[in-house]
Amino acid sequence: MELHIKTFGELSGREVYEILKARSAVFMMEQRIYYLDMDDTDYDSLHLFYEQGGKVTAYLRAYRVEGDGEAVHIGRVLTAEHGRGLGGKFLTAAVDALRARTGCKYIRLDSQVPVVGFYEKYGFRVTSGEFLEAGIPHVKMELEL
Repeated sequence: MELHIKTFGELSGREVYEILKARSAVFMMEQRIYYLDMDDTDYDSLHLFYEQGGKVTAYLRAYRVEGDGEAVHIGRVLTAEHGRGLGGKFLTAAVDALRARTGCKYIRLDSQVPVVGFYEKYGFRVTSGEFLEAGIPHVKMELEL
């Protein structure tokens, strides 16, 4: 699978639709998180995704952390297929691409507590206590590049 990396303006209408469909399927339908997903951050983000057969199979968005030129924040991380190693492959490719493209020294994210171990396998470390986001326990994590 090829990793696509695009700014919002570079995304086609079909790609935006498929990204939003994947985000809704995972976060709203699968995880039952009800929130307004379109928060305007997409406009200033890089969108990294795998696509197969016209469908988004893995996705995240990345954007600069305000006031910290050394860090990029990733969010809306998802895989549409589970149990096949796609998440690890995608995260590794995305981290490598962000390192090369942004020159950042840190990648930060807010992780749901049940998946902290997944991110730790790829070098992220917990940097905060638990907090609620959309009613779900999260922690802040960081990867030093």
